[in-house]
Amino acid sequence: MLDSISHDPTTPTVAKGYQGAAEPSVLPAASPAPSEEADAALEGRLPIPDHPSEGLRVHLKSSLKTPPPERSGPIARFALKTLKTAATLLILVLAVLAALVIWDFYVTAPWTRDGTVRVQVASIAPQVSGQITEVRVVDNQYVHKGDVLYVIDPFDFQVVLDTDKTQLRQKAADVQVKRMQAERRQHLSNLATTPEEQQLYVGNAIEAQAAFDAAQQQVAQADINLKRTQVRSPVNGYVTNLLMRVGDYAHAGATNISVIDADSYWIDGYFEETKMAHVCVGDRAEAALMGYSDPIVGRVETVTRGISVSNAAPSTQGLPNVDPVYTWVRLAQRVPVRIRITDVPVGVPLVSGMTATVTIHGSEARESDGSLRQRFAGLVDRLGDIIHGPQPSPGCVPRIGDENGATVTLATPKPVAPLNPAAIDPGLAPAMNTSPRMR
Repeated sequence: MLDSISHDPTTPTVAKGYQGAAEPSVLPAASPAPSEEADAALEGRLPIPDHPSEGLRVHLKSSLKTPPPERSGPIARFALKTLKTAATLLILVLAVLAALVIWDFYVTAPWTRDGTVRVQVASIAPQVSGQITEVRVVDNQYVHKGDVLYVIDPFDFQVVLDTDKTQLRQKAADVQVKRMQAERRQHLSNLATTPEEQQLYVGNAIEAQAAFDAAQQQVAQADINLKRTQVRSPVNGYVTNLLMRVGDYAHAGATNISVIDADSYWIDGYFEETKMAHVCVGDRAEAALMGYSDPIVGRVETVTRGISVSNAAPSTQGLPNVDPVYTWVRLAQRVPVRIRITDVPVGVPLVSGMTATVTIHGSEARESDGSLRQRFAGLVDRLGDIIHGPQPSPGCVPRIGDENGATVTLATPKPVAPLNPAAIDPGLAPAMNTSPRMR
């Protein structure tokens, strides 16, 4: 049936299609690697065959004639094995060093991202009460020490001062008259006066002098109260969060304006207790503010000697409230370290409350500013701490208490002994029983 189909002149297309479909099934079996033969033919090693089967036979013959490769000697194998071992050991050592450095950097190295810019704020309150009649500053204005911030109505205080000055003149005249009377009685005979009368006039003169002294103090108080109606800045700094306005009533002792002391900026770094062994007073510190590349340079000034302990707070019936903790997980406490600012880069503003990344450099940074030497010394110290554990520097933080460990007691103030009136006015009492002529 196949022959009839292939030789049928009426179906030439079908026969040709069948033959074309059968030829691809024979070619792959006869030539398994035509690409290799083509490459060899291009290189000149094999002639280009006319049929795929003939190329396969030529390729097999050429492969049988090729001599086998020579085997490598024992020295080469040993060198290759040694090289592999050395490379493995080197990678292992580098991995261990990287792990130690990372451990030291994140666990024991003295740095923290928990830093804050701090500043002193002068909370200003008036010393007298009254209505505010004038405000001479605006919010965020820079003021100098002694500048007037606002003014309280001075009328009432001016009246009090004038009244006290009038009373002072009255007391001055009274003391002058009574002094002359007492002095005149001291030179009279027994016929014109008596010791009792002399003592009475001397006492009146002393009383007048005391009243005059009290009047002087009242005038001084009235004068200072009048000056206090002009509230002045006690520091150089910036007026912040100004909310007052003209017409407000200022109460004595109640804060109504705040001035940031521009000369008191410092940085607090809150270091974990596991890193405190590397923090010493005098160490060089760098604080990088968020958003600025140049760090602020300073020195460790003090280390806080106490933080709040929640377990020490009394609870019900005065009993301690102890929080339960996991014995295998303990969070390191944070210790505040105060850093005195010595250098601020140009263009970096100091704003209280800004966060900073604080890094403390070791004792080498205190002695030398060489960066290469400093980094090498720091690396040696870090590796030594990893091997032997953190070693605190002697004398880096002042001790608490005296050298002998004795308890320090404060001196108890003694009460003032009562005064003797004769010690205040020694010239009055001895003349009581003395004749005027005998004086």
